[in-house]
Amino acid sequence: MNIKDGFIVAAGLTLAMSAMVTPARGDDHDHGEQSAAGAEVRFFDTNGEAVGHATLSQGPNGLLIDLSIAGLSPGGKAIHLHQKGDCSDSADGFVASGGHINPDGRSHGLMNADGPDAGDLPNFFVGTAGQARAQFFTSRASLDGEIGARLLDDDGAAMIIHENVDDHRSQPIGGAGSRVACGLIEG
Repeated sequence: MNIKDGFIVAAGLTLAMSAMVTPARGDDHDHGEQSAAGAEVRFFDTNGEAVGHATLSQGPNGLLIDLSIAGLSPGGKAIHLHQKGDCSDSADGFVASGGHINPDGRSHGLMNADGPDAGDLPNFFVGTAGQARAQFFTSRASLDGEIGARLLDDDGAAMIIHENVDDHRSQPIGGAGSRVACGLIEG
């Protein structure tokens, strides 16, 4: 991992980070030209409290994810794309969302020679005030399945935030720990 000018470069992906920014509102940033398709995610913690949102924009080469979080404990967090659009079991740790999106049966981990699976994304960091803003790009998934795994299928998909960072190697989730927030991907 290499940090330069506020950007983190990991596993060939560039991730813009700002851990101390207030959550973005839909009207305070300009995305320029609109993407071919978009989706929204509203994150809730295990107590059912709203803790943030994400906007997913499908482009010609993959999926751009713009994340804004407030209310999580400080520190590094893993985030993954999960196979079922079900966050109904918050008290049980969001296990109803299933495992990672993984139609190709790849191993978990951005740094795994047999991976990554389609649900793997870089880590992000929550600042001491409990806020984070991050942007991710993946070419392993898209909303309609035109590129990589399809997120908006019959049973939907979810984004899960874990309590710790992902080591991007070990199975099945890189030591990321408990699921602390879940959001349905809704187109």
